[in-house]
Amino acid sequence: MAQFVHIGYGNMVNADRVDAIVSPDAAPIKRLVQSAKEDGLAVDATQGRKTKAVLVMSDGQVILSALLPETIASRTE
Repeated sequence: MAQFVHIGYGNMVNADRVDAIVSPDAAPIKRLVQSAKEDGLAVDATQGRKTKAVLVMSDGQVILSALLPETIASRTE
């Protein structure tokens, strides 16, 4: 059965499909997010708030969250 992790504001993702949880501040991550938006692979789960974490999924999707990466990581354990 799939294990889901809460990423903020009522949004959840399948924890088994998360490859990485990273901060959006680094230039390579910004390019990754921009590329995913252009390709239609980005999911904005921030509810209009500032992006504080980027989740890279195993299928190439990129999910933006308003929670800190440390918060999301602690919820996966």
